[in-house]
Amino acid sequence: MLPASIQITGELLSATEVLDICESLKEDGVRLLSVRGCQLSDRDFGRVCRSVAASRSLAQLNLNLGVVSSLSRTRQLADALATNRSLQTLFLHGSPLLDAGLAALNPALSTHPALVCLDLGDCMLGEEALALICGMLPPDGAKSGLRELTLSANPRIGSKGWARFAIAVAHSSQLRVLNLDYNPLGDQIAAMLAVAVASSRTLEVLDLEGTGLTNQSAQVFLDMVENYPTSLRVLVLAENDISPELQQQIIDLLSEGEDEDSRDAPPGLRGRTPSSALQPIREKHQPLTWLPHSNSGPPMVMLTSGLGESLLAETEM
Repeated sequence: MLPASIQITGELLSATEVLDICESLKEDGVRLLSVRGCQLSDRDFGRVCRSVAASRSLAQLNLNLGVVSSLSRTRQLADALATNRSLQTLFLHGSPLLDAGLAALNPALSTHPALVCLDLGDCMLGEEALALICGMLPPDGAKSGLRELTLSANPRIGSKGWARFAIAVAHSSQLRVLNLDYNPLGDQIAAMLAVAVASSRTLEVLDLEGTGLTNQSAQVFLDMVENYPTSLRVLVLAENDISPELQQQIIDLLSEGEDEDSRDAPPGLRGRTPSSALQPIREKHQPLTWLPHSNSGPPMVMLTSGLGESLLAETEM
């Protein structure tokens, strides 16, 4: 029997339900586990972590929206990740990790042999955490690293941290998708990121929605895509003080690049939409209070990242 998916959103999980989940994990019967926004006791969370450690089939784990709610839970998750060898995608969006939590997770995250997609959006991270994340984007020839990274809505990170991060992005040998939406970056940091994008041979999607940019940043990106070769295919600039005309010019130039790639592709691949051109379906910044914790109504299904799914397929091939 093929591994199944368990996807529950915003529920109060009973001990019986948790035991069922754990048994399925231990029997390698789960490929995707999502308990996004769910409530469970510390004891049950520990049980889930131990089962994650033992699982050889689990490829995607979604603990978004406050499931990892304390440093003790973060350490339990770190222990699980240190043992697990199958996980490829980890969602922790909306977890109050702080720098201390990321420091606890870092040894397991940076050495995990299969992890390629990581969501740390809205995790209250600062400069120290971002310095550790830079280590997850190794330069050419060092080791495998993340292909998709989300750092949305972490306003504690300052310009010094983002400058160092831009250098890591420029030299990363793996990163394809970078989501930085709803961080107060401004034009100065955006200019550094433009240089990083121009240097990168792999980055295809960059989300800068709601990051305090103006036409000055848009003009820099326009000059980049118009005059220099780049792997970039999607640039999100919504919710910024940028004219629609400039945004459309950038979109048109990126689309021209996709058309050229399609013509250059082998006949069997022409006409197919590359997975990197698809907008990732993921958590967008919003208050954590929007999600009700209730046992009424059926569980909701969590949609996973489009690129994350394609990365799973690539690993299987």
